[in-house]
Amino acid sequence: MAKPKTHFVCNACGASVSKWAGQCNACEEWNTLLEVPTITSAAADKSPRFKSFAPPAVVRKLSDVDIAQVQRFSSGIKELDRVYGGGLVPGSVVLIGGDPGIGKSTLLLQSCATMSKCLKSLYVSGEESLDQVALRGQRLGLSGSELMLLAQTRVEGILETAADCQPQLLIVDSIQTLYTDSLQSAPGSVAQIRETAALLVRYAKQTGTIVILVGHVTKEGALAGPRVLEHMVDAVLYFEGDRSSQFRIIRAVKNRFGAVNEIGVFAMTAEGLKEVGNPSAMFVRPHEQQVSGTVILAAREGTRPLLVEVQALLDKSPLVNPRRLSLGLEGSRLAMLLAVLHRHAGLAVFDYDVFVNVVGGVRITEPASDLAVLAAITSSFHDRVIPQDTVVFGEIGLSGELRPVQAGVERVREAAKLGLKRVLLPKDNQSRFLPDTIEVVPVQRIADALEQLYG
Repeated sequence: MAKPKTHFVCNACGASVSKWAGQCNACEEWNTLLEVPTITSAAADKSPRFKSFAPPAVVRKLSDVDIAQVQRFSSGIKELDRVYGGGLVPGSVVLIGGDPGIGKSTLLLQSCATMSKCLKSLYVSGEESLDQVALRGQRLGLSGSELMLLAQTRVEGILETAADCQPQLLIVDSIQTLYTDSLQSAPGSVAQIRETAALLVRYAKQTGTIVILVGHVTKEGALAGPRVLEHMVDAVLYFEGDRSSQFRIIRAVKNRFGAVNEIGVFAMTAEGLKEVGNPSAMFVRPHEQQVSGTVILAAREGTRPLLVEVQALLDKSPLVNPRRLSLGLEGSRLAMLLAVLHRHAGLAVFDYDVFVNVVGGVRITEPASDLAVLAAITSSFHDRVIPQDTVVFGEIGLSGELRPVQAGVERVREAAKLGLKRVLLPKDNQSRFLPDTIEVVPVQRIADALEQLYG
């Protein structure tokens, strides 16, 4: 059997060469040459790479497309459906990434076993044997499921099996273990990931099969492989949280069928991942003894208001350049907020180490956390306690003003639902639709906010 021919294409300029090199001779970029199969016109129709799973596509007018026929399927887990945007859409391709051992395979096996009751489902394992998958299913109490299993890493073999059994849901764990016969590079290489993902995406779009891919991550936390992998799929979900912590968070960073930045909260137990229906009550718990340096923030992740506790610790620094460390918050914004605190509130912390943390492993990316960060810092600096029934939110500008944020009413309602008594918010977020069960304190500048907290 003749060896399949391949060539290398520059990912930056598109130049084609017969041999790999570290630098492209055309554009002089480094590490941009990717291996691709050489397909002649005579062999194109016979190649599995161009195999069609559906009749040829036809041109249709936008007005003729009936979107009412699009049906969503529940994953059987409400928190996961929230991240999907209300359920899984036929023909969609979802990519789920996360650190090793954080619970990707566990959650998908739980969801797939539940969906197999109403959808014909196929779980393809490229990393584990069928015995290992069955043992995990037994531990999760899924031994009686009708879920179909397949241990295979050759993508052509997976597609042949899928063409025979015609599943409505196909889960591949993981994309980095697959390879295609048209390439000679090792599984997990950039070319193999791109080519195998393209075949699976083509299969999903032409047959209407829901395809869920598991992806590895690099040590920096990004999905391993080419960035084009994230462009090809319809949704990209990331697992967040420390493996030593009980809580796991799934965040949608791309979603063509729902809100971006939506999160689902889960708790890891001996029986697998259990959804947390009211995460605010889990992340915000009263202290037996009130301490300084803590404040409750009303954040918003996707379409969900979320209450979290922000903690700060200031300590005299022996270093020439004091440390600035933030966990769960944007680190570069912390330095800017400290400068605003000095300029417009008269509080200088240039000789203090500043540590800021969001309790529970939650990552807050919105600027509405600015007021909570500075409130916690000043509380720790002055060693003055902020009442535990007080919640704050608001973006702070460079001139010290508090700027309005989105969904202010929903944030206040979430605080009132948990029984909090007082909320500090930007004046422009004041509304007649706010609940009467909580005291609303509108403020315009950072100095006014600190006076209301400690005055």
